[in-house]
Amino acid sequence: MREVRSRARGGKNVAYCVDGGVFEDEAARILLTKKTVSCIDGPSKAARIAALARLGDHTAVSAFAIHDAKLALPLVVYDLTADNVGDVKLLLAEKYGDEAPAFLAAGGRTFSLPIYEIDRHPLDMGAGVAVYDLPLLQKKKFDFEDFIAILRRLRAPDGCPWDRVQTHESIRINAIEEAYELVDAIDRGDAERMLEETGDVLMQAAFHALIEEERGGFTVTDMLTAVSEKLITRHTHIFGQDKAQDADGALSVWEKNKMTEKHQTTYSDAVNDVPECFPALLRAQKIAKRMQKGGWDAATIENFEKKFREEYGELMEAFRAGDAAHIAEELGDVLFCAVELGRAVGADCEQALLDTVKKMQARYNAYEAMVLADGKDVNKLTKEERDTYYERAKHAS
Repeated sequence: MREVRSRARGGKNVAYCVDGGVFEDEAARILLTKKTVSCIDGPSKAARIAALARLGDHTAVSAFAIHDAKLALPLVVYDLTADNVGDVKLLLAEKYGDEAPAFLAAGGRTFSLPIYEIDRHPLDMGAGVAVYDLPLLQKKKFDFEDFIAILRRLRAPDGCPWDRVQTHESIRINAIEEAYELVDAIDRGDAERMLEETGDVLMQAAFHALIEEERGGFTVTDMLTAVSEKLITRHTHIFGQDKAQDADGALSVWEKNKMTEKHQTTYSDAVNDVPECFPALLRAQKIAKRMQKGGWDAATIENFEKKFREEYGELMEAFRAGDAAHIAEELGDVLFCAVELGRAVGADCEQALLDTVKKMQARYNAYEAMVLADGKDVNKLTKEERDTYYERAKHAS
């Protein structure tokens, strides 16, 4: 392309010829953005392969551009060469499955074959492959459009009786359950379960979007647009003029942009925006963090020690007075102090408590097993025996 432009300087007429259709050549497409360039189109490589494969409407892409292209079935891939056919095969197999039906035009011959065989035949200059679409129930690989089509079918008038009657309210708890199951799979390091649970979380989001679409509210496209726009406008250090040198800097940019987008003009707006349905410990952390950004005392060890002694003293006073409501109030203050301590030492309180619960659970399992192995009753041990078994369990778990 540089050579073409060089020769065209000074008003010279230059012809740039390509094999196939003009718009199938990347250099030609760039040259055609210039007003002084005219186009005389020729036979399309993709159209020839589509005709041989007896395809109607189809998506066409060069094998050299396939990794950056949006692919959809039926698909025609032209410019197939011995150098790129292996990569093309792997990409198509990953997206549509090894056994998906394909049509190869190469060396003056045509072959109907599965995708995994397209690199097993000699190729010529006009080689290309077509991949057919399949009915939904015959597919081995599904994309997002297939996923939405399945959900639409379940919600159709003649669809699944259970799916049809669900509302935002009736399935709201499912989103929480599926999110926790995903977190559990992550904590266990179980990739197979993560595969399942990430799909379940996605299904909950898509289900709510479809319910809104049926009600004339937002659509699945609106949902995807909103989250895409959020990713762009919140990451102005990537897609805009802001700068961030590390993760903390990136998070600060995100929070600043979030307040702007949500029209939060005060820090109280941000504090009040933390969802009430969050687990208490997680909610406390988020609220405390946002209060600090708004000028509240920073979480430090020194602040914790002073505040904890104060709150603990008030809790003991309430306990001695026997005032149940006051006891609960002061206990909450003590727990909030613990949250501030977690922030002061840079630990996640929610995760720390979860880890300790798991540790104590395992410790008790070991404790009971040792007691039972000795033929004793866990409820009839002396304090000395309990302490001994506890220490053994502590070292064993």
